[in-house]
Amino acid sequence: MGIHSGEPRKHPVVVGVSPGQPPHVVLQAARFAIQFETELICAHVNPGRFATAESPDGSMLTAPLDPDFADEREVAFDARLETALSEILADSNVTWRTLAIAGDVATALGHLADTVDASMLVVGTAERSFAGSVTELFNRSIAINLARHQLRPVVVIPARAAEGTAAAHTAGA
Repeated sequence: MGIHSGEPRKHPVVVGVSPGQPPHVVLQAARFAIQFETELICAHVNPGRFATAESPDGSMLTAPLDPDFADEREVAFDARLETALSEILADSNVTWRTLAIAGDVATALGHLADTVDASMLVVGTAERSFAGSVTELFNRSIAINLARHQLRPVVVIPARAAEGTAAAHTAGA
């Protein structure tokens, strides 16, 4: 039920997370992590930054693409997103942690998966709406890029879960 603070487990499940993402995407990723008896890494990618150094656990030191608009709050994992993840994963019994990474979303998630030798990558789609359609196109290209360049499974979770799915995943996790 908490953020993992010890040594990272082998072959974690990596899930791309963002504010407003449907909770069942993270719950499904947690379910995979529990089934694989490993940890869940919730990674948020900031495309306005680039990596300057990285650690074997996937954490990064980053710098802004445009130093004139640098905001040091962009370096750390978003506290509101972390709080939302805590609420989503509270009853899941999964060991999890967050990582703030930088760069092109598909490239950064793929690189993280390689760095931590992930068992799989999980990404979600967006809701149907005009804004969602633009996001959907963006997310689809992320999933396609990951699938084309990864040597590990990429699982794409639809934004709309079947009725009761999120509750079932929470109970089953």
